[in-house]
Amino acid sequence: MDLFNQFFAEMTANSPRWVLIWVNVMVLILALAIPFSFSYREARWILLGSVLGMLGTVAAYGLFGFTRLIGLGHILFWTPTLIYIITVRGWKTYHKTLFSRWMILAAIIIGISLAFDVVDLLRWILGERAPIKI
Repeated sequence: MDLFNQFFAEMTANSPRWVLIWVNVMVLILALAIPFSFSYREARWILLGSVLGMLGTVAAYGLFGFTRLIGLGHILFWTPTLIYIITVRGWKTYHKTLFSRWMILAAIIIGISLAFDVVDLLRWILGERAPIKI
């Protein structure tokens, strides 16, 4: 828990305001998997991917510090989660339900986050290895 608190403190201190807002929106949207998971198997898988992605990000922070590699946890766990959401077989079963609309929103949120994470990974590969500071 100490590592999480350290990560959160460093993220808060070194991220622009829009990033902090984005992180809160992500958490809010993906946390909706919890109530949906009581009724939908797909939501349980999305919840698992979301939690593993967030834990993976904190683990990457523990290994590499607050660098552009912190998105590795998202890349490793959210990529299969996004593929799962896009290819879920029961998609048409839930057509135009609150759950299907949430799944679309979750896919968009995860996709945007992965785009940021891949850009950060490429920047790290190209030499931007210093800790992130605003």
